[in-house]
Amino acid sequence: MSELWWQTKGEGKISLVLLHGWGLNAEVWHCISAELSSHFRLHLVDLPGYGRSQSFGALTLPEMAEIVLAQAPEQAVFLGWSLGGLVASQIALTHPERVRALVTVASSPCFTAQGDWPGIKPEVLAGFQQQLSEDFQRTVERFLALQTLGTQTARQDARALKAVVLEQPMPEVGVLNGGLEILKTADLREQLTALRVPLLRLYGYLDGLVPRKIAALLDERYPQSESVIFPKAAHAPFISHPEEFCSALVKLKNLLEE
Repeated sequence: MSELWWQTKGEGKISLVLLHGWGLNAEVWHCISAELSSHFRLHLVDLPGYGRSQSFGALTLPEMAEIVLAQAPEQAVFLGWSLGGLVASQIALTHPERVRALVTVASSPCFTAQGDWPGIKPEVLAGFQQQLSEDFQRTVERFLALQTLGTQTARQDARALKAVVLEQPMPEVGVLNGGLEILKTADLREQLTALRVPLLRLYGYLDGLVPRKIAALLDERYPQSESVIFPKAAHAPFISHPEEFCSALVKLKNLLEE
């Protein structure tokens, strides 16, 4: 059986599994992993098909969740950024007994705009899929640039994301397409109303991919959950605002230990 690239560090009592977003790999957490590993037992993962977990093809969301869970500790806080937020949510829905808490970062249970639901226009995602087959490195770079737009450190944040991508093997086009397909079609809004674990949702006020309106809509839909909006952050708040980001997670850890 193929194995994920998986690294564990830190001596905290609570395990924290970090799941990255589309096109990237676990190196994206580099800016916060030292701080978090002083509070948690930290698990860094390259999602199947990404980074150093190259021996996987395109997968469905449930398949991705099961593969991650197979190597995960018995119980953990699962944190997922963007696409990783869908994977973490799927794990919390299907195996709540394994999840101490769910944290989603700049993520949505439904990324595609539909009716009065805010999100990415389906034709934008379809356009990215089309462009991937023509010039996939440039397409990935464009997608990364979108994630930092509007922040004071946008250029430097985009460079940090690009460096993470180029440092590891690039995912195959099929894997990237499969990830975009999940972003285009997954809709966990209804299922998450029955979520049985604590849920913390973190957002960037300037996020162009997950509009901040989603935070208020989900506050209403999931009254048991808590949301935090970082005022000057975009789609990668842990890169632009690492201290505030880590503080939110340490606060959650303290609540879980009470």
